[in-house]
Amino acid sequence: MGVQENPKLPKSVVRHIEPDEKVLFAIKKKVSLEKPKWLLVTDRRIIYLDEKVLGRYDLKAIPYQKLEKVTVKLGIMSSEFIIEGEENITLKLGWMNKEEARKAINAIKDALNAIAVEPVSIGVNKGLTSETWVLNKPREFVTRTMPAYQPAPQEPAKEDPLEKLKKLKELYDMGVISQEEYEEKRKKLLEEV
Repeated sequence: MGVQENPKLPKSVVRHIEPDEKVLFAIKKKVSLEKPKWLLVTDRRIIYLDEKVLGRYDLKAIPYQKLEKVTVKLGIMSSEFIIEGEENITLKLGWMNKEEARKAINAIKDALNAIAVEPVSIGVNKGLTSETWVLNKPREFVTRTMPAYQPAPQEPAKEDPLEKLKKLKELYDMGVISQEEYEEKRKKLLEEV
């Protein structure tokens, strides 16, 4: 589960975790004389906690829907773990060792794959003295979870065949439907025009 087997989570993190949210991976690191720093991967988001003295702390959470990219740069002496999200959110963690960084990025990949319809993968660029691992969230991130609120279904309005053609083309371009399906449905829509 991280550096320590089942590390006891601090109260400051437990307070912010939803009742049905599962912590999948946790790393606790004590840097010199400072209070510990934490990186947690849950089934919903990535949480970073920097504990301070006298009960103070900084906590940042990036839900997977707002996650853009995770980069791990592994050098000879150190590693850098960079998490980028929407709205210019960037977390840079230089305190993880190589093995912790590898485990953390794989935990994020596994968490995303558990909810994403399209599989997520990690690209690796290995040089002579360094390695760079990059996880990019797919452009069209569709999850298997349903929204909590679903409005009542309404009577569908008759849609313009040209609009249907545009939507059909978008589905084909995204790879949601095959070329055969696209051609078959396109012919039917052209008959309606």
